[in-house]
Amino acid sequence: MHIQFNQSRPQGARLIAHVVDKGKLPSATNAAMRAGAEAARFRGNTGQTFDGFVEDGGEVARLALAGAGEKNSDARLANLEKAGAALTAKYQSSGDKELVLDLSESDLSADEAAHVLLGLRLRNWRYDIYRTKLKDDQKITLESVTVVGGPDGIEDAWAEASALAEGVEFTRELVTEPANIIYPESFVARCQERFEGTGAELVVLDEAQMEELGMGSLLGVGQGSSRDSRILAIRWNGGGSEAPTAFVGKGVTFDTGGISIKPGPGMEDMKWDMGGAGAVAGGMLSLVKRKAKANVVGVMGLVENMPDGNAQRPGDVVTSMSGQTIEILNTDAEGRLVLADALHWTQKEFKPARIVDFATLTGAIIISLGNEYAGLFSNDDTLSKELADAGEAVGDKVWRMPIGKAYDKLIDSPIADMKNIGGKGAGSITAAQFLQRFILDDTPWAHIDIAGTAWSEKPGRTWGKGATGFGVRLIDRLVADTAEG
Repeated sequence: MHIQFNQSRPQGARLIAHVVDKGKLPSATNAAMRAGAEAARFRGNTGQTFDGFVEDGGEVARLALAGAGEKNSDARLANLEKAGAALTAKYQSSGDKELVLDLSESDLSADEAAHVLLGLRLRNWRYDIYRTKLKDDQKITLESVTVVGGPDGIEDAWAEASALAEGVEFTRELVTEPANIIYPESFVARCQERFEGTGAELVVLDEAQMEELGMGSLLGVGQGSSRDSRILAIRWNGGGSEAPTAFVGKGVTFDTGGISIKPGPGMEDMKWDMGGAGAVAGGMLSLVKRKAKANVVGVMGLVENMPDGNAQRPGDVVTSMSGQTIEILNTDAEGRLVLADALHWTQKEFKPARIVDFATLTGAIIISLGNEYAGLFSNDDTLSKELADAGEAVGDKVWRMPIGKAYDKLIDSPIADMKNIGGKGAGSITAAQFLQRFILDDTPWAHIDIAGTAWSEKPGRTWGKGATGFGVRLIDRLVADTAEG
């Protein structure tokens, strides 16, 4: 979606929108519009919409109203995003190519107006490249938004917000693509294309390099696939000589479960088992595009988990890069094996000040938290609070879960240093305990289990059904709040 700014309304505009606070209508609403709004019980509640027709310069135009709720709400920015998203959801397939957002009567700040635009753009994203039979009234027609009468500074505010939108959209693209299109090598190629010319440094490890480093844990997951595994690191140095903040993503581009194969129904969803890597890639793109004044590195462990004559078996023992040995009891508990080596390599290679990993790791976290929150596990109270505050501010909400020695004992193995699953209970916790064993020297670390939030079966605040882009905004806000001063 293209967004542009004008001082006056374009001639012949057919679709004109206003964002209104609760109980307030713009002066452009004539008596018929006011009566219609009242009859439809439009009050300006958050995300509520109403439209009608008015005469404008001798022509008839559709006037749309989107509610932003109470002006002094604590959730003001989120509500403004909902208002923008509500407009897109209503008119993206209306036949109109342009929406004029009239802010001439608005007292929104530049930042508030940018959040309206962010909601408009993010909700308009849909991945239709494989849909060849759409009827005309199903196709997205809305291509651009022209902002009229915006506040001072809105273009600068939007420049920063649009970088965030680009990152979220990139994550959604990666997560939505089928596994025959996005696999470890093509994931890397897609990122190389998107980061070209940005100033970011990309490092790629192939299987021979990983084998030389001793990454038996990660390589064991991918050995049943005809697709070679990869590690991709994206480094952005925007903050002098300070140690970087590191983000690590699980990138299982398709997860059959391996020899411990998953049931057939729903297995198609496992194309998005690389949602953690997708979030890290999108988060890094946002930071790079807005030239974040911070040192940040994003690392993605990329594998495909397939059943094959060469696949690892339950009962196998593998040796991780850290030297710790792992007894494989279930080959479907593979994400932690990928992250084990990715986390260790990240710490050795980049010596980060702190490290946060993102992974669609366990179904157990969905049982615990549903689809409203991602699970947060951490060895550091300060980092936990920073993540929780950042998530609350941008809508990527996280809820802290416990870890501790009692849970850690559940993954002790009688023949290796650890096993890759615990018992029937506390599945998401024992997964986090597993990862913590690969954190060096008490480095502040957090693990975020996004299994319930990376994909949505119904439209949400700023997304349609499908990939949400969860994690990108959390990464961006955490860096802005804590690493950019």
